[in-house]
Amino acid sequence: MYALKSLPVLKNVVRYSSYAMALSVCIGISASTASSTTDDNNGKESAWQQVEAQGANQDVYFYAWGGDPQINAYLQWAAKQVDDQYNINLVHVKLSDTSEAVSRVLAEKSANNDDQGSVDLIWINGANFATMSENSLLLEQWANKLPNFALTDPDNNPAVNFDFGVPTNGMEAPWGQASLTFYYDNLSVNTPPTTLNELTNWTKQNPGRFSYPKPPDFLGMSFLKYALVMLHEQHDADTGGDISAQLNTPVTAQNEAMVLNPLWDFLDEFHPTLWREGEQFVQTGAQMRRLVDDTELSLAFTFSAPEVPAAVQRYDLPQSIRSYAMSDGSLSNTHFVAIPYNASHPKAAQLVANFLMSPEAQAKKQTASIWGDKTVLVQSTLTPEQQDLFKTNKPHPSALPFDSIERTVSEPHPSWVEAIMEGWQARYGVRP
Repeated sequence: MYALKSLPVLKNVVRYSSYAMALSVCIGISASTASSTTDDNNGKESAWQQVEAQGANQDVYFYAWGGDPQINAYLQWAAKQVDDQYNINLVHVKLSDTSEAVSRVLAEKSANNDDQGSVDLIWINGANFATMSENSLLLEQWANKLPNFALTDPDNNPAVNFDFGVPTNGMEAPWGQASLTFYYDNLSVNTPPTTLNELTNWTKQNPGRFSYPKPPDFLGMSFLKYALVMLHEQHDADTGGDISAQLNTPVTAQNEAMVLNPLWDFLDEFHPTLWREGEQFVQTGAQMRRLVDDTELSLAFTFSAPEVPAAVQRYDLPQSIRSYAMSDGSLSNTHFVAIPYNASHPKAAQLVANFLMSPEAQAKKQTASIWGDKTVLVQSTLTPEQQDLFKTNKPHPSALPFDSIERTVSEPHPSWVEAIMEGWQARYGVRP
């Protein structure tokens, strides 16, 4: 194995004495300016060299969702790359829910384990990031210092500096972007619904052919957030109101009912038209996909667009499946990797995070047959050779067509997740 070695750290330059500086003010100022610039550049360069030197030859325990074979395979490829470059042993600790890792770090903090944590790197965003940030569970001001972070054009790209509206403050390195994607069987559906209003009409005309996973499943929550955003956008457009703005602020006792009651009214009417008349719900996106394959459902959705062509190629879905994006808006977000404050191998984790943002890793991840996750890199920051890495062949017929997302909508403030989940469970969760 090859371990990347750091270059020798330059010794500090001896400062001029006051006598020497007095010999020539002009020359002194000029020399001082040049020296300062050089020292700054060397400082930045040597700082990353130190990260490379200190992070090589270590283990990195990467806690990440393990429910998608494509994603798992990609992480195996990434592990091989960081092993070759840094002799890092990247271990994918597979999670069914990111909150498992959050709870582990919180428990370690309660036990005063402040420097030997079991989690080195975590795949995270949204409410889980907000929880870790609020409880000071994450390492700060490291992600914005990674060499490849500049390729995201952070000065002009707020998506890499905010997570569901919460400032990242250098606690997260952007890894990818995803949007809510719908798919259908074109043998049973001629024209799929492309707005929330069309979806409600479609389920009335095709009862039992659609459903969504019950909360707290991430995918089910994503559908509920999409519905909530669309309901208020439509209401504001009809009335000239501005209730939608409340979704970008924390939930309070004053705004909760005003914001969520329209969702409950919508679901009361919507549920009886769903699979098993809304008396039962699927548990996961995988179960929903199986029901499409079994022809019990004709329409479904995912937050991982490449999951669809991958399932078709595995014969887990029929060849007649097609993907599309809702025209009224696609719920979208950026997902990140973060380092817990007590990580045992924080320098090695930074090396992994920087590699995951590299053009090579991002281009491979965006390939539909690999993962299909949209890159966080801005093409204008890349060299022509790096841009060539992102050129791909014609996608599978079942894949989401390129540039098919007409409009994206942002995730609500993370606090609305718990409010929606608790409200949903109180109204509909008691059913079998």
